[in-house]
Amino acid sequence: MAQTLTAPKVKVDRKWQLFIDGKFVDGASERTLVNPANGKPLTTVAEASKTQVEEAIRAARKAFDHGPWPRMTALERSQFLNKIADAIDAHAEELAELETLNGGKPLRETTYDIADAAYCFRYYAGLITKPSGQSIDVPAPSVTTVVREPIGVCGQIVPWNYPLLMAAWKLAPALAAGNTCVLKPSEFTPLTAIRLAELLHDLKLPEGVVNIVLGDGPTVGQPIAESTIVDKIAFTGSVNTGKRVATSALTNLKKVTLELGGKSPMVVFPDFDLDIAVDYALFAIYCNAGQVCSAGSRMIVEQSIYDQFVKKMAARAKKIRVGPGLEAETEMGPLVSESQLKRVLEYIEIGKKEGAKLVTGGDQPKGEKYGSGYYVNPTIFSDVKPDMRVVQEEIFGPVVVVQKFSTEEEAIELANNSVFGLAGAVFTNDITRAHRVVKQLRAGITWVNAYHNTYTECPWGGYKQSGWGRELGTFGLEAYTEVKQININLDPQAVGWFEA
Repeated sequence: MAQTLTAPKVKVDRKWQLFIDGKFVDGASERTLVNPANGKPLTTVAEASKTQVEEAIRAARKAFDHGPWPRMTALERSQFLNKIADAIDAHAEELAELETLNGGKPLRETTYDIADAAYCFRYYAGLITKPSGQSIDVPAPSVTTVVREPIGVCGQIVPWNYPLLMAAWKLAPALAAGNTCVLKPSEFTPLTAIRLAELLHDLKLPEGVVNIVLGDGPTVGQPIAESTIVDKIAFTGSVNTGKRVATSALTNLKKVTLELGGKSPMVVFPDFDLDIAVDYALFAIYCNAGQVCSAGSRMIVEQSIYDQFVKKMAARAKKIRVGPGLEAETEMGPLVSESQLKRVLEYIEIGKKEGAKLVTGGDQPKGEKYGSGYYVNPTIFSDVKPDMRVVQEEIFGPVVVVQKFSTEEEAIELANNSVFGLAGAVFTNDITRAHRVVKQLRAGITWVNAYHNTYTECPWGGYKQSGWGRELGTFGLEAYTEVKQININLDPQAVGWFEA
């Protein structure tokens, strides 16, 4: 029998408020959240009005212009970020369960996500105290240095697939650099962000440094992107919304970081162990039910092993244990919302109408334990053509297409035949081929004989319509700074440029 948390330890039937200027306040309206595992109401959260969003922005502006946070030493901010990490670790079990109840993913995934979020704060706590800037050798008597300073007020909009982790990816480097923030979590998955606000409040973070406002894009996200007193916007989400965010940001030419969609390829050559390749393929697409921007949603397989690869992948995909995230045996949970369920099912119908062969899946699991939850069985399409919508468009669900190639050149062409360029992988035992092919993939995150292993220390972002800029690593910190040169004349004398 599966070990199931029939009575969750975490309390969700409570008040979930906005966090503005260091205080918890009621919203102008409320939203009922639904548990994706059963389709039943989970809890009710406050949502902000446009006026409240503007209040949060002004609070962040005041905290940056006049508050203590940007004026603290790097060591002081570092110590505070370490306290945030400690608080996340101390509440890790609670936060993981909240994430599972709110977003649907299995506990084994959310447990990892929460640990990763804590590490992100620790990483930037360490990085901010390390040497930075430049000293330039210029003619005497001048002394010139180049320094990095915080940008100012940062608007941050995060998605629903990794709610707390994506918040950490944005808050940690921004706070480390000395910025103040207005964070908008997804309207579908705000619970761990609110819980984080409570932890920050308990730690006595200075007022206005972090503000968390809940609600949808038009009411909450757009005012943040359009505000002329917000200095930077960082957004993770869909390409279409990202384009609107970038357009809105033009109001004051604010700095913009966009982490958008993907349709990432996994290229498999015949010299690689087939069973291991299939194992990675399952992990690449079905982790978090395919709701990962870097998901390996396009398998590109050499023709001599194509049929065998499809057969083996389908056989294993059918055995994936789909179910509620709180069940210990669950390997793949539900999709996040009813709207996402409809989107994925619509794409499956599109694939069938386009002539792709549905190898397995394409339907919802049946049984009492699924209730009215938002589940889709692991789905595989074969015999696809490059121009099919299921090949070109991001589905963001447990749906993979398997393409066939005959030459290395064709594999590269198929891999790069996308408007996206977030991630990609090559599987081969030929190290020369591996280097040759992976360097030709037009993607920002690449793997050889691996998939999904990513590190806080390394830059995250993509080519083409997968976004602008990079998060994480030193690049993520630099994205929250302005560069300033300082010239000091140690021996001021009259210039004498003009005779009179």
